[in-house]
Amino acid sequence: MADVTITVRRNGPFRVEGPIKLVDADGNEYDLSGKPAISLCRCGGSVNKPFCDGTHSRIGFQAAEAAVRREEQGQPAAPLTSGSQTQGAPGKAAGDQTVPPPKPRTEM
Repeated sequence: MADVTITVRRNGPFRVEGPIKLVDADGNEYDLSGKPAISLCRCGGSVNKPFCDGTHSRIGFQAAEAAVRREEQGQPAAPLTSGSQTQGAPGKAAGDQTVPPPKPRTEM
């Protein structure tokens, strides 16, 4: 079986690399053919959920682990912009292609 790697991007999406099967809440599978990697939203702001569209960069998303660490150390909140993030066009994370919604299940 091929390896799958999930990378947590600092204040950004989950980057998933390798062959995966992604299914929505109704059991419909997304067509990921030809996509060796995808980025999954974790800021909640993407208009292309569950995929990242770069909104985290525009809204100043701060990942929970970073926010907790700063709070515990008594540091101020992170600035709203970060030089480490690449802002993509709406509907796309850096290097990703828009993935169409899954097709409804037809088998019973």
